[in-house]
Amino acid sequence: MPGIRKIDRPKEKMDPRDRLIIALYAQLKAERETRETLEWVIRNGGLSNEVLEAIAGDPVPVVTSEDVAALEKLIALDRSRRKH
Repeated sequence: MPGIRKIDRPKEKMDPRDRLIIALYAQLKAERETRETLEWVIRNGGLSNEVLEAIAGDPVPVVTSEDVAALEKLIALDRSRRKH
């Protein structure tokens, strides 16, 4: 597809834009999990000042290099399955 960069085959490195997309996806997922946790706490009557402070004080987890490496591995596995 025009405009879509591909993985550098000889070096098997992800394009920086692909890595950014993966990182943004992981951040979005973490934010959704935080929101779901807050909704669960509200629904189940666990809404105290201490709980709210703990949730508000717990930042959305940062995407780690391990997260990116795991996602790259999944992409590579998917790519190899498509070839077979």
